[in-house]
Amino acid sequence: MQVPSALLLAAWSLAATVAGAGAAAPQASPARAPQAQPPAQAPAPPPRYRLAGRIELTQDGRPATDRALDPSRAAVWFVPDAGAERPRPLQAAMTTVRKQFEPAVLVVPVGSTVRFPNQDPILHNVFSVSGRNSFDLGLVGAGQGKTATFREAGLVRVFCNVHHGMFAHVMVVESAHYAAPDGAGRFVLTGLPGGRGRLRFWHERGEVGETPVEVPRAGELVVRAEITRPKVPPHRNKFGKSYTRGTYE
Repeated sequence: MQVPSALLLAAWSLAATVAGAGAAAPQASPARAPQAQPPAQAPAPPPRYRLAGRIELTQDGRPATDRALDPSRAAVWFVPDAGAERPRPLQAAMTTVRKQFEPAVLVVPVGSTVRFPNQDPILHNVFSVSGRNSFDLGLVGAGQGKTATFREAGLVRVFCNVHHGMFAHVMVVESAHYAAPDGAGRFVLTGLPGGRGRLRFWHERGEVGETPVEVPRAGELVVRAEITRPKVPPHRNKFGKSYTRGTYE
């Protein structure tokens, strides 16, 4: 017996419906939690270098033979061509003792304050007439002394209004890289940025000099400071007058 085609078609449709109902519905993939990004790392600081050198004193272009000359009474500082870092001001001291200033040369960055304690049993009047860095501490007895703040780069010549033979120097620099040489004239500057710059140097018996330098630099750098000034700088008292006899001790 032949099954009508309409009946076969209905059976097939029913079978397809039952099979589809029994099949497992596709499952959606679970959503992934967003992964935490690692914190951004700060860029590595640029490398820093050291510069070792020696200041050599000369007279008439030849090595100085005067044993009284002291290479430590000098200053060196580095100025990068790309621009100097702003130096941080500091507190320093220059003491009057035995009718002398100690240290005789002080190197400080712009904005620094220097105290002038008096360790002598006598009065001193520390002063300077060095442009915008001029100051006058007046007569001061033994004790902690008074202070002066230096807001401009340059050489500050320091004297005592009572004693003509007392003198010292403060070199105020616009650099974070500076030093005073040791007794052999040797110095080391640290924390220097790489690149070209100028090494400036000065001795109390001469003028400021400079030489080009590229950092880093291997070996010892030798700079020569020519002696051109007398031992005691010519100067008058704070009133612009000559010292009276008896004030030279």
